Amino acid sequence: MPKSSLYFLIAILLIVSCKQKVEKTKPVVSDISESVYASGIIKSKNQYQAFATVNGIIENIFVSEGDSVNVGTPILSLSNVAQRLGKENAELSARFSDFSANQDRLNEAKLLIDLASSKLKNDSALYFRQLALWQQQVGSKVDLEQRELAFQNSKTSYYSAKVRYQDLKRQLDFSSSQSKKNLLISSKLESDYTLKSEIDGVVYDILKEKGEQVGLQTPLAVLGNREHFILEMQVDEYDIFKVQKGLKVLVNMDSYKGQVFEAIVSKIYPIMNERSKTFLVEAEFVQRPETIYPNVTFEANIILQSKKQAILIPRNYLINDSLVIKGDGQKVIVKTGLRDFQKIEIISGISAEEELLKPTE
Repeated sequence: MPKSSLYFLIAILLIVSCKQKVEKTKPVVSDISESVYASGIIKSKNQYQAFATVNGIIENIFVSEGDSVNVGTPILSLSNVAQRLGKENAELSARFSDFSANQDRLNEAKLLIDLASSKLKNDSALYFRQLALWQQQVGSKVDLEQRELAFQNSKTSYYSAKVRYQDLKRQLDFSSSQSKKNLLISSKLESDYTLKSEIDGVVYDILKEKGEQVGLQTPLAVLGNREHFILEMQVDEYDIFKVQKGLKVLVNMDSYKGQVFEAIVSKIYPIMNERSKTFLVEAEFVQRPETIYPNVTFEANIILQSKKQAILIPRNYLINDSLVIKGDGQKVIVKTGLRDFQKIEIISGISAEEELLKPTE
């Protein structure tokens, strides 16, 4: 056979072979859901890192990982000798300055008022008696002036005793109140050296050990709720406007391969992370795993819409989102609807029985 005929035959066979390799399909009638992909981590509800409000050295740790705690349960304590001595000094000052402890001083001042009052009454009576005698031209002017001077001195002493009493009472009131407030401040500062739980929950992690020096910016423990968990998802900026509160979320975790858990979108944070170009979206489990821990990763689909018994074709059979190729090679305009990662809904343009050809590259 001539070479030219051989080449022609090979070319024909290649063309026929290529035509035979054109992929075909028919639409299927099935359910479809349009969703937004998201990934993230699971956190315990109210989960937080606990920080000290003072500098110090860890003296005691009162709990272990996994322990249940209530609001106010001590987690650990820090040591500070100066603060402890300051509180003891405040206690001494409060006892010394306590109003009831100085009642004797007030009683003494009150007694002086009573004595001055009695002397004033006596000197007053003597003065007015001498004045009456003087008006009857009995006695000397010197006697009258002496009685008057004694009366005025007694009056001054009486009012001075009253002023001293009021001043002493104000001073004792002030000292007592001030020392009590100083003791409260010292007690509050001392309580700052004990880290306490802010929630009813569980201790997930103790981040430091006894004897370590810690500061204000040092996280000491991680606490959270034992029963309730939040799914924190990162949603791309191109998809965030489709997401709304209340949408269903289907969750997949490596820890539970092959299982899908349902959640509901509960919160959308209205600011984008500039680094990742994503928005933080929270969801809460409707159906949750029996056992779960914080910081477990997951992948999720946020269901935007769903439809039952829709006519579906593979997405790679669609040209420019509007054309398909029928089995006879004719291109037909179609109207599309919902789509997922593999399939797309055909609303009109073809029927479920028609054969379609896959577009060539």
